[in-house]
Amino acid sequence: MRSTRRQLLSGTGLAIFGAAMPKTAWAQAPAAAKPNLFVGTGGHGHTFPGPSLPFGMVQLGPDTDNARWDACSGYHRTDGSILGFSHTHLSGTGIGDMLDVLVVPTRGALELDPGALDNPDKGYRQRFSDEHAEPGYYRVRLESGVLAELTVTERTGLHRYRFPKGPGHILIDFSHMILDVWDKGTIIDQASLAIDEAGMLTGSRRTHRWAKGRENHFAMQLSRRPDRVRFFGDGNAPAPAGAKGVAGNKLKVALFFDDAGGDPILIKTGISAIDVAGAKAALAAEAPGWDFDGACTSARRTWTNLLDCVRVKGGTEAQQSILASALYHAFLAPTLFTDRDGRYVGLDRQVHKAPADAPAFSTYSLWDTYRALHPLLTLVQPERAGMFTRDLIRQTQQSPYGPPVWPLQGVETGTMTGWHSVVVLAEAKAKGIEADYAAAWPNIRRRAFDRDFKDSDSSLGRAFYYDLGYIPADKVWESVSRTQEYAYDDWAMAVLADAAGAHDDAAALRKRSLNYRNVIDAKIGFARPKFSDGKWWAPYDPIQIGHMPKPWWRDYTEANGWQATFLNQHDVYGLIKHLGGDAKFEKKLDSFFNGPSTLPANAPPDITGLVGQYAHGNEPDQHAPYLYAFCGAPWKTQAMVRRLLTEMYKDDPDGVIGNDDCGQMSAWFVLSALGFYPVDPVSAVYVFGSPLFDEAEVALGGGRTLRVRAEGNGPDRPYVQSVRWNGRPWTRNWIAHDELAKGGELVFAMGDRPSRFGTAKADRPPSFGGRP
Repeated sequence: MRSTRRQLLSGTGLAIFGAAMPKTAWAQAPAAAKPNLFVGTGGHGHTFPGPSLPFGMVQLGPDTDNARWDACSGYHRTDGSILGFSHTHLSGTGIGDMLDVLVVPTRGALELDPGALDNPDKGYRQRFSDEHAEPGYYRVRLESGVLAELTVTERTGLHRYRFPKGPGHILIDFSHMILDVWDKGTIIDQASLAIDEAGMLTGSRRTHRWAKGRENHFAMQLSRRPDRVRFFGDGNAPAPAGAKGVAGNKLKVALFFDDAGGDPILIKTGISAIDVAGAKAALAAEAPGWDFDGACTSARRTWTNLLDCVRVKGGTEAQQSILASALYHAFLAPTLFTDRDGRYVGLDRQVHKAPADAPAFSTYSLWDTYRALHPLLTLVQPERAGMFTRDLIRQTQQSPYGPPVWPLQGVETGTMTGWHSVVVLAEAKAKGIEADYAAAWPNIRRRAFDRDFKDSDSSLGRAFYYDLGYIPADKVWESVSRTQEYAYDDWAMAVLADAAGAHDDAAALRKRSLNYRNVIDAKIGFARPKFSDGKWWAPYDPIQIGHMPKPWWRDYTEANGWQATFLNQHDVYGLIKHLGGDAKFEKKLDSFFNGPSTLPANAPPDITGLVGQYAHGNEPDQHAPYLYAFCGAPWKTQAMVRRLLTEMYKDDPDGVIGNDDCGQMSAWFVLSALGFYPVDPVSAVYVFGSPLFDEAEVALGGGRTLRVRAEGNGPDRPYVQSVRWNGRPWTRNWIAHDELAKGGELVFAMGDRPSRFGTAKADRPPSFGGRP
């Protein structure tokens, strides 16, 4: 949805804050709040409320729909019925997949088809009530009378079902998955189900949805033996009576209990991307008995300890809950992708074995998460950030496409533009995370310089980029954004080239990283499509998505001309000069945030949360509020950041203004609420904004603590008057990661009017290795 407020950033602009922030809720000392797992499950947030361990492989939960965009995670809070409970989900993505091994506990006649969302009385879909979710645990009552409870270990999902007295059954729908109108042909194949003499149910399938060709294998045990088992093949054809298995594509099995009441029926399911043996090993090691409550207690404790890494005082109770919810969502992905024995599927589609201290991961939403999620992890989870760094190096070595783009379950989806894993790696190198960066360089170098290197949609037009310095809009779709994003990846790859000792390559990449300017027309002050003959698109309209009337051919990636104008992150002073200097740049930003929020009919649904033409609900410009700090108007950054913190996030299901995108939207809130943000993660510095809470304590690992205090803070006092770092005056409007990560005390003095803090050129943030 769009922000309907259109207040100008003139004067103090404080009316918006008094209306947006209710009475302050005080605490005696900074404390961790309780997250609301339903934040983001409504609107377009695309999150899900089921249990997972931090970055866990199994992410168990209820599925309410699998056939529309707002059900990318399998769940939407507005849906009134539940299909069942599946073992894998994606959190906040704009494309759906997963939903493996759906479990449907119910009573009455056996239904093999789910039925339609708008007609929950047909099929096995059930209405529900008394829904409850907390980290590591989920509970709901289904209309059949079954009370369902869920918890997890890293690789197993645990269910506890309490049936009313009388007959009942549990359906395993192994054909359940995310569906899409674009899906054609067979989207599941090589599927099989079998049950052995001990009652263990196992299954394997290959799916061709988003991550085409990914495999899922499971092993499932029940605490009570069913009285009858019936298998069903393609088209719901029943297998012969007494059959112990079935093969085909779309398979199901029903487990019948003559009296399902009495002792609860417990189910435990291990999963693997390798084979059934891996799933069985997960069960044997992580869920050897039937202690549901013990597993639930362990999961809750794990989350409590992790979410305690950020404790706050002040703000409102809702804002404290939003912060905790954002932290929770920031710790769901990337997801573990390694079996108990270390086996995993590489991007070369081969089985590899990872060392015990360097597991493999999946679900890297890198186009989104390089901006704030990975920088947040380098602060509050540095060891985990090191794991991801070493994993991305390994994936870079194994992938036929070089540095990963959007890897999911051992498949390079190639989704979005650029190959922003290099940004995560360059940031890690700049922040001193130890890893063998040189090992990744050969495949990164091929991506950077070899025009014959195997391509994917994420890197279309590279030959034009090399030869012309830009990608022509009449040759390649999304040409403007591609040019700019390739340029930013050049900036990141230069850091990795230096790490590998390839200094000439590094110099060439830094020079090439300025190609972004070639698609910004300085005469009109906008990012603008340029054709192969060197001419600009005319007549130009920055509101439009591109020069072609067809909706699928766009000149920008999930953006328009306004938003693409501020896409640059690494050469801000070069951009300011290109657009005419500080005063013109500041005025341009004012127009960006204050203009009408008009979008064309063919705009993608991802462009949400509009303030003027700034779209907070999507990633390309989420650094833009901080750009005022580079042109001498940091007080406008402070006002806008505080406005976004209070307007774009809520403590309810519709509490994330756009797709959470594997924690990126959440990470923006966490960092900005603390008072700083990484405009350019590769530079390893943070630009100051406006801290939301009066006090915050951040556990940095290794016993180090960062304390942030905002003296004189309040709903109508968003402006930084001065800053102290470890008791000493700090005039810079930024701070380096290596300074902040040591721990200490950062104190902001806040006021109700703009100040001169951080306006001097010497105090503005560095960019492209220098100052204005």
